[in-house]
Amino acid sequence: MLYKKGAEAYLYVEEWYGKKVIIKRRVSKSYRVPELDEKLRKDRTIKEARLLSDARKAGVPTPMIYSIDLAENTIIMDFIQGPPVKTVIQSMSEQEKKNIFTHIGILIGRLHNAGIIHGDLTTSNMILQDSNIYLIDFGLGDYSTEIEDKGVDLHLMNRALQSTHYAYAEFGFKAVLEGYEKTMDKSEDVIERMNEIEKRGRYHKER
Repeated sequence: MLYKKGAEAYLYVEEWYGKKVIIKRRVSKSYRVPELDEKLRKDRTIKEARLLSDARKAGVPTPMIYSIDLAENTIIMDFIQGPPVKTVIQSMSEQEKKNIFTHIGILIGRLHNAGIIHGDLTTSNMILQDSNIYLIDFGLGDYSTEIEDKGVDLHLMNRALQSTHYAYAEFGFKAVLEGYEKTMDKSEDVIERMNEIEKRGRYHKER
């Protein structure tokens, strides 16, 4: 059953050997040269599977991968039962919000320590299951040890909060950074770079 359509991939919910799974299939783009299109889809399928696996090794909950089919450019992974953080956080108390955002920061710190950039850190890509937060959709992710890339990742998280959770974005992102500082080595360098990136953005807008 089609679950969600994205720009790069379609998600299906299916039964697979008695398990409820998500099948992520990267779709062909007609505007690309066919050979390039096939190579891009294969490369991105492989990279996303690696990122999901390596994030788990770094202590970040992600869906378990069951199978990869490069002929079909699909990843079969565990279906994480639970609501996206985006849909439930508004009804939480202030302390519960702070706990959630702090925990998100801890997870981002673990990713960055492992040299993993998520690339799309939004509360839509975070699933709440009991007391765990699962990060999903690493389709825009990459590997990097560069401070700039980590700063951009945090900057995009901040912007996502401002657009989706405006009423408590400042409070929430402050908690994210508190959590980040708990797990990220040299977090102050990344936060300083993030602030520089924010200033660059404001400068270009003013011009």
